[in-house]
Amino acid sequence: MRWPIPNWLWLVLVLLAAPAQAHTRSETHSSWSVDGSSVHLDFTVPQAEAARLPKGQSLIAYLVQNVGVNARGVPCALVGHARPVFAAAGYARVEMAFSCSSLEEMTLHSDAFFDLVPTHVTYAQIQDGHGEFFEQLFNTEHRDIAISGSNAANRLENADFLAYIGMGVMHIFTGIDHMSFLLGLVLISRKFRDLLFVITGFTLGHSLTLALAVTGLVRPHAEFIDALVALTIMMIGAENIAAATRRPELIAIVTGGALLAMAALKLLGVGLLPAALLLGAGLFAGNYIIISGHVRDAGRLRMVITLVFGLIHGFGFAADLLESRIPTEKLVKLLVGFNLGVEIGQVSVVSAVVGLVWLLRHYGLALPRPIVVDVTASMLVALGTGWFMSRSF
Repeated sequence: MRWPIPNWLWLVLVLLAAPAQAHTRSETHSSWSVDGSSVHLDFTVPQAEAARLPKGQSLIAYLVQNVGVNARGVPCALVGHARPVFAAAGYARVEMAFSCSSLEEMTLHSDAFFDLVPTHVTYAQIQDGHGEFFEQLFNTEHRDIAISGSNAANRLENADFLAYIGMGVMHIFTGIDHMSFLLGLVLISRKFRDLLFVITGFTLGHSLTLALAVTGLVRPHAEFIDALVALTIMMIGAENIAAATRRPELIAIVTGGALLAMAALKLLGVGLLPAALLLGAGLFAGNYIIISGHVRDAGRLRMVITLVFGLIHGFGFAADLLESRIPTEKLVKLLVGFNLGVEIGQVSVVSAVVGLVWLLRHYGLALPRPIVVDVTASMLVALGTGWFMSRSF
């Protein structure tokens, strides 16, 4: 006998999930270029972030006050005036230049927006004085980036292969959104063969985009990836509900319709995600749920779909590596080790869930599968929806 999920429980789950955040949602971007003793900075701020500034304070004045460069502990002089430059719709860009008296012990510094949003991060793309390119993150605990001198040592440069594996394992164990997605994969897999298909597809997908992102061949917008990761969690839960209720058309209309409505709102200026992205996601989600609901053996179909989901999660995995300067000569070893660690983490999570289910069944403590699927899928939909909405607005 199946226990239907009451409407009030759906509401409670959504309200509980709404404030949950697996990734920071306050972000800015900066590009730093070192040329001799001069440093050029291009700082990009979404209008939503600029709106956080106190009334009457200009973005340029705020950045001049909170962003800078030091050499041997001495602030480098601002050359001329900071000035606004052309930016894409919804963003503001400010250019600044600094002149330093020394090339030694050079450090980039940013306090911007941490006083307004403690969980804020600033992505920094840096070209040092030797022409080498790398990326780092400014956050509330890491407001200085040393690019020359003894403090500029790369934490990955001297790391061994096991350290790279450990990074991948910890990325899975500390990422509640990725673990939620893996739980959804276990739910939709009624047979071990189906589970093998979906895990294989997911592995192929994230391995490809992890390599593309870390090597710099593809650099998608981080905010878009975070939102799409949340959407994959919601879709996995929605597919389970569609299969349980045997009403995939209704679930597809609700899911796809909501995304199309968000695309329409974006055209009116509401939201952060591009309308084209939302439109594509809505068409994909609606068609996927309908097709999966009418395929008798959806194992191979899910392998293809989870490959697509893996492409999205792979960019999310890459964010962990882009926090640190990646040594070019160790890039292959790092990618293999980190990917292997991700796989170990995934297999550990899936094995733990499957093992727990087996033990509960063995001792007669397991609830009927329909009840477990209904409740867990509802929670995944609530979590995914809450994260997706908060990352989209």
